[in-house]
Amino acid sequence: MSSIYKELEKYQGLIFDMDGTLLDTMPAHLEAWGETAKAFNFEFDQAWFHSLGGMPSPKIVMEINKTQKLTLDPKTVSGFKMDCFRAIKDKGTPIKVTLDIVNALHGKRPLAIGTGSQRINADALVSAAGLEHLFETVVTANDVERHKPNPDTFILAAQNLNCEPARCVVFEDTELGKQAAHAAGMDCYMVEGERVSFHPAP
Repeated sequence: MSSIYKELEKYQGLIFDMDGTLLDTMPAHLEAWGETAKAFNFEFDQAWFHSLGGMPSPKIVMEINKTQKLTLDPKTVSGFKMDCFRAIKDKGTPIKVTLDIVNALHGKRPLAIGTGSQRINADALVSAAGLEHLFETVVTANDVERHKPNPDTFILAAQNLNCEPARCVVFEDTELGKQAAHAAGMDCYMVEGERVSFHPAP
């Protein structure tokens, strides 16, 4: 892993997705969606929901409506899901491979979080994990109109770091997130278990 730290020093700023990249919260999110599916009687395909990691809950409900030909109210259903998520005691711990990178580069490069989670959830999770002091800025679903796979989350994070987007690198765990990073003109590292793989901007 030591070689990656050398590689990362060429970037002005580093931006990290939160769910599934920085914190292992995906099992808790999937559990909450499973509960919500039962309550609102829609089909729950765990792999499909996992593939939408990084998309805000109301937009996921819109995708459910589209794929399952339903008319669920995005606000009501996503509100229920977020309540389920908040009720889960163990929401996940920091992912070691990513945390090691954050700790190694903290103080050497400005660091940001760019997440599809709502501000209330993101702040609570980052704080509970004791990570808030490591990041200069946290950009959430509430801060942009267009969410991943659009580049807006990562572009705003770069602006908040006073860095050029093309000189930032993103850490992600979903295809949607990688698409957003590349749309922003940023290189991307995908976090896969306890390893990372490099995907340069096209």
